[in-house]
Amino acid sequence: MPVAADLYYYAYQGEENERPPVVLIHGAGGNYLYWPPEVRRLPGFRVYALDLPGHGMSGGRGQQSIHQYSLQIIEWLEAMGMNRAAFVGHSMGSAIALDLGIHHPEHVAGLGLIGGGPRLQVHPEILANSANPTTFHNAVDLIVNGSFSPSASPRLVKLATGRMAEMRPSVLNGDLLACDAFDVTADLHRIQQPALVLCGADDRMTPVRFSQFLASAIQRAQLKVIPEAGHMVQLEKPAEVSAALVEFLDGVPYQAGES
Repeated sequence: MPVAADLYYYAYQGEENERPPVVLIHGAGGNYLYWPPEVRRLPGFRVYALDLPGHGMSGGRGQQSIHQYSLQIIEWLEAMGMNRAAFVGHSMGSAIALDLGIHHPEHVAGLGLIGGGPRLQVHPEILANSANPTTFHNAVDLIVNGSFSPSASPRLVKLATGRMAEMRPSVLNGDLLACDAFDVTADLHRIQQPALVLCGADDRMTPVRFSQFLASAIQRAQLKVIPEAGHMVQLEKPAEVSAALVEFLDGVPYQAGES
């Protein structure tokens, strides 16, 4: 897997046309594998799935600030020689995408906001457990148990638990602190790019009302709620999420050569 600006990334080189490159940003304690193949390989698009600093195969240290993560993604974008892209984020990744849309609009062609919200408060029990290596597994269990719908495959839940358990406690705790401090409620009116707000109908981490608020507050947003899916909607319903993203991204204004 290649690296730029100290960030590892998975690249899928779709057709070169007048569609924007797509950058996938994973959630707290995750890595690029939290995006299933159906999303990492959107037909007809150039797709890049990043490992944030300190996550997956990327070196460096995790952050405790959403804005700091967005600055590092801008560094990656410049290192790749790209000027604009569509940013698709899940959970904490959606917060990073929102920050990019608010503070770096010149680099943003469109936004995909999956399982997100204007605020991402974290339950105190999860924060406390994630800060202590001896109780870290409790934090992982709480997060995973709240992230899937009742109809999710037990194998999928087990796989997600194993992946998150491999994360360094300090990195997951930093991610959760970044989420807990995040609040762009007063800034959503500044986002002028087209946006797709997508969530699972059974999301317990960021309930549907969070996505409904985003869709109503962002001027050019559309809302998509996928039934029988939880917070990890992209893992539970990859085909539906992929189809929704392709339909949305097909309509994002973009001219060849912008990137």
